[in-house]
Amino acid sequence: MKAVSKKSKLSGHITVPGSKSHTIRALILSAMAEGTSRISNPLPSDDCLSTVRAISQIGADVRMDGDVWTVRGAGTSLHLPESGTIDVGNSGSLMYFLCPVLSTLPGECTFTGDESICRRPVNHLVDSLSQLGARSRCLSGGSTPPFTFCGPIDVTRTLVTGGELSQYISGFMMAASRLNGTLRMRLTNPKETPYLTMTRLWLESVGIPASISADFKEISVTGPVQIKAFDRTVPSDWEGVAFPLIAALISGSTIVIDNIDGSGSQGDEKIVEVLQSVGADILWDKTAGTLSVNSRRSGAAASLNSGDSKSIGLTTSELPGGELRVDISGFPDAICALCVIACFIEGKTVFTDIDICRKKETDRIKAMVSELGKLGAHLVDEGDRLVVFGDGGKNLRGGAVESFKDHRIVMSLACLGLGLPEGQSVTVNDAEWCSVTFPRFFEAMNEIGAGFVVSQ
Repeated sequence: MKAVSKKSKLSGHITVPGSKSHTIRALILSAMAEGTSRISNPLPSDDCLSTVRAISQIGADVRMDGDVWTVRGAGTSLHLPESGTIDVGNSGSLMYFLCPVLSTLPGECTFTGDESICRRPVNHLVDSLSQLGARSRCLSGGSTPPFTFCGPIDVTRTLVTGGELSQYISGFMMAASRLNGTLRMRLTNPKETPYLTMTRLWLESVGIPASISADFKEISVTGPVQIKAFDRTVPSDWEGVAFPLIAALISGSTIVIDNIDGSGSQGDEKIVEVLQSVGADILWDKTAGTLSVNSRRSGAAASLNSGDSKSIGLTTSELPGGELRVDISGFPDAICALCVIACFIEGKTVFTDIDICRKKETDRIKAMVSELGKLGAHLVDEGDRLVVFGDGGKNLRGGAVESFKDHRIVMSLACLGLGLPEGQSVTVNDAEWCSVTFPRFFEAMNEIGAGFVVSQ
């Protein structure tokens, strides 16, 4: 599928879907629970549907009825899949979460996924399983799926790991509730720490004792705890909020994003602070749960007809050293959206601690340098940091770009087209991959005036 994006003006209200991170945690914990749980406002994305299929293989029963999914948990009857294999599709979160949970059971299990998943490194996960006494190996002979393991893991051992990816640490935190004793984890280089906090809050909400040190280097979870069924509402997805937010800024439009999560459990909310630091007109009403973009300028906010960044006031000139510095390690999923908006900021933006961004659906650093370069942007990959030399969008031009079958790359590049000069457009290939986290992205954005044209 191709999506064509060109200069447009947005207006009105938009609501992003529920959080993928929260939905997958809710599904896995409800599968581990005794009784029937109710999950309201779940995200019906490809990754979450893969999770539904996976937990149905291990003893849970899921009924999806519109905005409410009910899960009859497997509880003490949780078991390995009869086929011996879990196919996670494109979901790294599902793979990293569920594997540790199933490693608490005796017996062998294999995890695999689509072409993208089978390029993602799992050496840290395989090593962690081995540290805790499970036999584990990659069937490819390298460090990528498919991989197999045979449990159960041993709670008396301490897991020592880099922790560069948070998902598998969250998986072991959930798994620990099924073990007899306290599982201790020592992280030498913790990243994506807001997601570890999210997992801790989930565990505590279902009665599982969990603690994380202030520096995130020491984590402990005590079991066994038999989780009881629960009713929860999934908050909106901050990772999805990023796209209408940058779209409104680069097109000089006035919009309101509704149902904003103010719980503090999603690290990507940091994007608001980052953009406000360069003069973005964003008002976050935590009481009302709304994010208003360009509301103070209202109709006076000019779109980028001439590519003049000063029309929306994005500049690094008032910042120390005249540059915007962003440590992206706590919210790496925002890198694609932030790279795009950085092209419309007048001045230099430096993203640091970027290695985690290379280990997602694709190497997002390499991909953004490549594809934004095709559109006239100037980015430099310096290995441990990414530098974007923004010029207010003056040198950006239209063209065809690849998504690398990465949902966040699809949405970020589509948004870029909204700020191009008249007569220019961006064509994003393999645009259907946005369904991984935002199934109706193009439709929702068109309802507020984006004018995306989608074709097979």
